[in-house]
Amino acid sequence: MNDEINQPSWNTAAFYKASGTTPPVGGESSNEADLASVIESRLDRKRYQDHHWSGTFFEYLDMVNANPAMLRNAYQRAFDAIMAHGSEHYKLFKKECVRYHFFSDPFDRGQDAIFGLDFALMQLVDFFRSAAEGYGTDKRILLLHGPVGSSKSTIARILKKGMEHYSRTQEGALYSYSWLLNSNCEVEPVATAGGTREAVKSHEFICPMHEEPLLLVPREAREDIMARLNAKYRPEHHNGRLKLQGEPCPFCRKVVEDLMRFYDGDWKKVMGHVKVRRIVLSEKDRVGIGTFQPKDEKNQDSTELTGDINYRKIAQFGSDSDPRAFNFDGELNIANRGVCEFIEVLKLDVAFLYDLLGASQEHSIKPKKFAQTHIDEVIIGHTNEPEYKRLQNNELMEAFRDRTIKIDVPYNIKLDDEIKIYQKDFSAERIKGMHIAPHTLEVAAMWAVLTRLEEPKKAGLTLLQKLKLYNGKSIPGFTEDSIKELKEESHREGMTGISPRYIQDKVSNALVSRGAIEDRTVNPFMVINELEQGISGHSLINDENTRKRFRELLAVVKEEYEDIIKSEVQRAISADEDAIRRLCANYIESVRAYTQKEKVLNKYTGKYDEPDERLMRSIEEKIEIAESRKDDFRQEIMNYIGALALDGRKFEFNTNARLYKALELKLFEDQRDTIKLKNLVSSVVDDETQKKIDVVKQRLIKNFGYNETSATDVLNYVASIFARGDSKSR
Repeated sequence: MNDEINQPSWNTAAFYKASGTTPPVGGESSNEADLASVIESRLDRKRYQDHHWSGTFFEYLDMVNANPAMLRNAYQRAFDAIMAHGSEHYKLFKKECVRYHFFSDPFDRGQDAIFGLDFALMQLVDFFRSAAEGYGTDKRILLLHGPVGSSKSTIARILKKGMEHYSRTQEGALYSYSWLLNSNCEVEPVATAGGTREAVKSHEFICPMHEEPLLLVPREAREDIMARLNAKYRPEHHNGRLKLQGEPCPFCRKVVEDLMRFYDGDWKKVMGHVKVRRIVLSEKDRVGIGTFQPKDEKNQDSTELTGDINYRKIAQFGSDSDPRAFNFDGELNIANRGVCEFIEVLKLDVAFLYDLLGASQEHSIKPKKFAQTHIDEVIIGHTNEPEYKRLQNNELMEAFRDRTIKIDVPYNIKLDDEIKIYQKDFSAERIKGMHIAPHTLEVAAMWAVLTRLEEPKKAGLTLLQKLKLYNGKSIPGFTEDSIKELKEESHREGMTGISPRYIQDKVSNALVSRGAIEDRTVNPFMVINELEQGISGHSLINDENTRKRFRELLAVVKEEYEDIIKSEVQRAISADEDAIRRLCANYIESVRAYTQKEKVLNKYTGKYDEPDERLMRSIEEKIEIAESRKDDFRQEIMNYIGALALDGRKFEFNTNARLYKALELKLFEDQRDTIKLKNLVSSVVDDETQKKIDVVKQRLIKNFGYNETSATDVLNYVASIFARGDSKSR
């Protein structure tokens, strides 16, 4: 490699003339120099040299002896690539779950990150673990099955990106080789001083299938070599053994035979024509990563998978069965050592699926006019439910069904995970200058998840409550065991319902609507309107009953949103910490006196009065403490305060979450009439009320993430609710 990199010749005079700008005094543009330095600072020449290492076959033997992991097969590499990014364990629905950071897309800053779906991804990783161990799943086609928009293709894309990234690391380095021959890819003698037989090594011909260099070792010696390497091999994430399977591709076999004949069987001299080189998997460069997509049957044939004859070279080599006159560039050829994705695999013509039978079970393909050729690659396909049902009903495809392992990839049924999808899509960076009001994405995600859930069989449990239970919220009367039962009785949850794509489309529509552009703000009602208007024209909803159900669920979501914003306005009104602290102190003093059967000193009259039962009940009723349970609750509060004191901690008004909520609601009730929130819907608001409303608005902006427009909208809407007498609180 040259030590110097030729810099491009910039025609700065032409640039300034074309752009109509004036060059700075002093000659070279400072911006030009700055940009060049930015580019140069991002380049890593050492890494480039590592990725383009080349050497002799015997140098490679020494490297393999020092690091046998270089010989891992595609499944072992895929599993190690996943595990290299670590994982975390947690419990969901009372089951042990593992979240693999690999699927958060650390390769593209989370651009293809997958949220939720941890159960499906655990099955996927288990598939790779089993294949890495050599338990048989390495002879199967991995089939991702699920509804449209459930991240099937995203999972495949992350696997491909992850394999590419791993091959660039030192731990994931892998190598192939080239042949050094004459310009016609022939063994041509060259004159030597000592009279020994030597062949020309003037041109380099890359192994078309990027094969493992040790495949060039004669079969007689492989067993001993692999025994020695396996004795040293210590895999970090699995217990699989290294295997050297198959023979070189037809092109390389032809070259080996010609050289062995030329050197009269001297294998060591033949290896002198081998140049081992490091390869980096790349879908764009068609090295180790392949993608096959169905097209019109008339314009597609199976040679796209296994390669085709190069008719231009038949005249040169004299036969169409000469491997040098064949292009081993089908998707299954170029994906060797890596992964091949089949998009909508079950839409393929049957002739294509036949090629996959041998590719999966025997790890071999049959190029036209050549013998079975070994391949080492992960074959992954994805399909939707109608196509899979058609496969199940097709008796002729029994062999294909037997060679596939299906993994269901459903929609999210956990609200927080669904929200993360839309937060990524509509982040502040992507919608610069626009404001998405709080709960806008939450409302859309809530509706999407509700459409995917099955009606609960437990009496008294609503679908919305089921959603909240799945999302980790506590509801009286339901334990972790009951949540687990809910999940187990609903086998099809997540396999039907609204796709995230529909939500993304409707949020996008709301962002570019006239009202949003004028106010630079999108609120939940704008998105709800878009969602509702789109139901009638939704291409995947053909059933009127389903449309009706989805509209009813939108009404449920709208009602829940109203409760949320009423609660936030209540909290904003009652956010006076001094007032809530005084209220808390009065309550605790009355509770202390009540539990200890004492009286309370009235600081105004100087007399001892009975504990303020009216105050205590007005607060306790806000969190639905029944009359029959008031003594227990008050004793619990005193015990809690005593336990804090023993730990040297002080009780504050916000220390106990339930009591804090009750205090907020009580303070709101006391202050609501003084603020006269109902007056907001009238045309006249007095100055004093306006000042109080402005304070509340600023609290909404500061504490809850609203902007001026959305805070005003929420206050007006909540005011209209109270104006019509709806005082329901959460």
